Amino acid sequence: MLSPRALLVRGMLAGLAAGFLAFVFAYFVGEGPIDQAITFEEANAAPHHAVADDPGGVSRAVQSTLGLITASLIYAVALGGIFAMAFAAAYGRIGRFGPRATAALVALTGFLVVALVPWLKYPANPPATGDSETIGQRTSLFFLTMAIALAGVALGGYLGRTQAARLGAWNAGLVGAGAFVLVVGLALALLPSIEEVPEGFSPILLWNFRLASLGTQIVVWATLGLVFGPLVERGMRRSQHAAAVAAGR
Repeated sequence: MLSPRALLVRGMLAGLAAGFLAFVFAYFVGEGPIDQAITFEEANAAPHHAVADDPGGVSRAVQSTLGLITASLIYAVALGGIFAMAFAAAYGRIGRFGPRATAALVALTGFLVVALVPWLKYPANPPATGDSETIGQRTSLFFLTMAIALAGVALGGYLGRTQAARLGAWNAGLVGAGAFVLVVGLALALLPSIEEVPEGFSPILLWNFRLASLGTQIVVWATLGLVFGPLVERGMRRSQHAAAVAAGR
């Protein structure tokens, strides 16, 4: 196994690749719906709420290019470091999986907990569709959903491990997956819904924006899972080769 520092560096490198690809995806897929939502917001703004262009503010062109790539890289690199720590905790403890398979499983779990489950109940909304008075409630519910999803993963993993000897690996895995789905399903059904889409806002535009936001998360997590594993595997081979050479002297 590589040192924590080596894993962290590789996680951040994988995050760098994930951030760049997420920027490309968000720029070409997500920026269009954002521009359309801003146009809707400006067209429906009350006259006394209209604000003149602020020469000292950040222009939309900068937000959609330099701002977007900066935010994407910072987020993904930080996430890559966390991903590396999660990989270190999982490697060798969730079955006889190599670095690639372990990284893929950690990425899938992270995507489910951080992105997909919260998105199913509280998907991202474009400009003109949110209420500033409920942002605290929405944020709290979003993180609560993440916590419940994480609890569902923990319960499913526990049942899968404890029932493997009695039911077999495949059936125990199905039991664990069923427990996760049950916990998440109950949570999604019981948690309150928040609908803040104004009248006249295009449902197609809303759906396209939400798909773009989910797609960006898919790009990030898929890249982390596919890039980090080979980087670790290569590092482990080099470490083993160096150790063999040193032992042969």
